[in-house]
Formats: sequence, structure tokens, C-alpha cells
Amino acid sequence: MQAAPAAFTAVPARRALPRAEPVLPPPQYHVPPVERPKLEKPKREWPPAVRQYVQRSFAVENNIQDICREEMEVRLKKVISDAAESNTLLTVDWDNLPLPQQMIQTDRVRVNYTNVTPTWRDQFSILNVQDTNGFSNGSLSKKRKSSDLAYGPVEQELHPPWRTTNGRNALEERVTYADKRQRNEVVGTTPGKSQFSLETRRRRFEGGANGFPSPQPYSPRDDSPMPDVEQGPVVGRSQELEKKYFRLTSAPNPDTVRPLPVLEKTLDHLKKKWKKENNYSYICDQFKSLRQDLTVQHIKTDFTVNVYEIHARIALEKGDLGEYNQCQTQLRALYTQSLGGHPTEFTAYRILYFIHTCNRTDMNDVLADLTPAEKKAPSIKHALDARSALALGNYHRFFQLYLETPNMGAYLMDMFVGRERLAALTNICRAYKPDVKLRFITEELGFESDEECARFLCEHGGQSFLEEREDGVRLLTGKVGNTFEGVKDSAFRKVDIKGQI
Repeated sequence: MQAAPAAFTAVPARRALPRAEPVLPPPQYHVPPVERPKLEKPKREWPPAVRQYVQRSFAVENNIQDICREEMEVRLKKVISDAAESNTLLTVDWDNLPLPQQMIQTDRVRVNYTNVTPTWRDQFSILNVQDTNGFSNGSLSKKRKSSDLAYGPVEQELHPPWRTTNGRNALEERVTYADKRQRNEVVGTTPGKSQFSLETRRRRFEGGANGFPSPQPYSPRDDSPMPDVEQGPVVGRSQELEKKYFRLTSAPNPDTVRPLPVLEKTLDHLKKKWKKENNYSYICDQFKSLRQDLTVQHIKTDFTVNVYEIHARIALEKGDLGEYNQCQTQLRALYTQSLGGHPTEFTAYRILYFIHTCNRTDMNDVLADLTPAEKKAPSIKHALDARSALALGNYHRFFQLYLETPNMGAYLMDMFVGRERLAALTNICRAYKPDVKLRFITEELGFESDEECARFLCEHGGQSFLEEREDGVRLLTGKVGNTFEGVKDSAFRKVDIKGQI
């Protein structure tokens, strides 16, 4: 009997699993980097006109208050880069090109007025640049720093004639802001007030004197307006010697501005009238008008220095510190230009003024700026000696200097000599007891007579402490000390710094 076939196929068992062959990574070949030759950037040689333009842009006198240095630098780089890319560095008139800060100010004011669309065509169609400013189209008008401005054709649609100046608004350069609140109003935070202000300005232009529409800003530190940097100086045509002072709210009319030859005659005329009539209100008004005519014509000569010095001396004589400080501020800038005058005299006045106001910070600045030669000048040496005597408490030396004050420094010392006398009296009352002669106080404190000394003592509470004896009038120093001490504290606590520099 045959065996049945197996139901499966016998397979020999595997002893181990097959190994997978490892995959080797592709061979890597190190390729050394190719050293490329370094191309040195060629150093650009800037034309002299471009360098001078940059220097004028960073000059202190060309700074604008609301424009920071960083913003000005960005605009300056853009102007020069654009000229370099267009290969016009040598063709651009850099001497007449507006400065970066002026461009920024122009752009700001243009934004403020883009939403205003009055119908200028009906009201100003008969006006053009030649009629209003006396220049034909394309002519040049001088501006500060010997820069000129080219006038383009008059636009006929939505803009008044003065908005056609070199593609920018000439009015924009003439808008100043007293504070941030006023600036926000113009920018548009209060559109009602801004629109009303613009309408008021437009009506003033319509009724302006002889069609001079462009207003000019003025410096809050001086009565004389600051001439517009775009329009340039005015050339006066008036022949009148006397003219009342008015603060300018629009562009000056050449027919009412006196040229330099007439201003020289005016100064001689005013000096004669001052000696004859001694009317300070009239003289001050006339000098402010004279200074205004000098400012709008950009006249800065030795004559300008002489005008400010004379006005400052007259203001000192009448005790008008506000007007004196305006003149002193302008004189400091004029003296830096070596235009003559008497800088040592007014430096001495400045030191005495800081003694009066107890302004130690500015006093230190003045002392630091003095040169050895200036310290030897008689007027400055006297002011320094007076300061030193007060600092040391040497009232005897101080009042000797008070009686020997050169020039017109005595008028400034008169403003603080009263409080120094009270300080000296308190020291005398502590050192001399029980009494001293009135004559001794007169000589020590620089009074001209015993009567003046007695009047001073009575005005400050010492009338009941004066006794008349056989050897003369005596002050009871042992009893009056506390009275003078309190009056002295009050005198040093209140200092009038009206119009401080």
C-alpha cells in the first residue's frame, strides 16, 4: 500500500536574515573658495560749492526752532544724493538753493494749506509777480546769505500769486508758531479756527498796503521783525526822518522804509532832540522804528552797532531794562562779526546786570568767555572787582567802586545798591554797638550827603532809632539790627528781571 503524499512542501529553515548592504554617501570634494579681488569704493571729491552749502546748513544762525538736527540731516543727504545720481552736482546753483531746514519748513506749511481752496482767480487775476513785488518773471530777488529766488509764472487756478515762487509756497516760510497749541490749530486739529484764520489772512492780503501781500514773521525777543529768508532784504525809498513804530503784520512796503543815508540823518536828528527835549517815550519809539528799518533791509554795519549802543544807553539812563536787554542781545551777535562799537563797555554792563539779577549761571558763562586782555580793560576790571567785593562781603570796597563806576555802569548799580546797603547795615549793626555816627554810615555806604543817608534809613524803618546829640546824629545800632535784617531779606527775595536776556 502506497503512502499518501504530504499535504505541504517542506522548506528548509533559514538560519539568518539577509543583511542589507549599507548605502555609502556620495564622495564629497572640497572646492577651495575663489578669492575675489576687493574693489575699493572710489572716494568722491565733492565740489567746493557743495561743501559750502553743507556748512551753511549746519550754521547756528540758520537753525529753525521747530526743525531738529536729525530731520535736517536726512533732508540734506537726500538733496545731495539726488544731485549726485542725476550728475548735476556741478550744474546746481548751490549758492542760491534753499537750505534743508527751509525746505522742510516749506513742506510743512504746504501740507497745512492743501485743503484750502479759495477762488483766487476772481480776486487776484489782475495781480502777478511783477505788479506785487516789483520784479518781472524770472528775475532774481536777494535773500539772506546772498541767496536768490527765481519767480516762476503765475498760476491761474486755485493758488494766489505768492504761491508760485520756485514751485513752493513763499508764504510758508513766513508762518511761525508761538506754541504747540497754535501749531496744532493750523495743522488741522481744530479746522474751524484754522479756516477762520486763513480767511482773516486772505482779507488782510486783499487790503494790504500797495499790494504787498506776503507777511513776515517777527522775533519775539525783539521789536524788529525778522526779514523773510525767501524774499530777501527790502530797499527803502522813504525820505522822512521821523516815523512811528508799528509792528509789522505783512511784508514791509519800500515806500515807508528809509534807506541807509536817510537813517544816518535820522540818528543825528534823534540825538539832537534827545539832548534838547529828553522825551524818552518819543525817543524810544523812534529808535525802535529805526532799528526795524535796519532789520528789514539786512543792514549790519558799524552804523547798526552805533544805533543799538545809543538806544541801550538811553534805556539804561531811564531804567528801562526790557528795552536795554533787547539791544544788548542784538549787540552780542553784532560784536561777533567785528563791526566795531564798544564791546568791552557792554560786557561790563552785562556783568553788572547779572549781579543785579543774582544770575550765577550766566555770570559764570561770561567769566569763562573773558580773555586776559579783556579782563584788563578798565570797565570790565571794575565790574569784576565789584563782583569780587560782594562775594567776599567787603562792603567798604564795594561802595568805593560804586562811587568810581566808569561809563554808565552806575545806572545798573543803582538798581541793586539799595539791597547791598541794607546788607551792609545789618553787618554794621552787629559790629558797632550801641550806636554809630550818621556821618560814618554816609561815608561807608556811599551816600552823597547825611540827608540822603537819613532819608534812606527812615524809608526802611530806622526813623525811630536816630538820635540827635551834641556831636551829631547817631543811629542806635543795638536796637535797629532786627529791623534791617527783615528788610534785607525782603529786598534779596524780590529781583526785577523784566526783559532778562
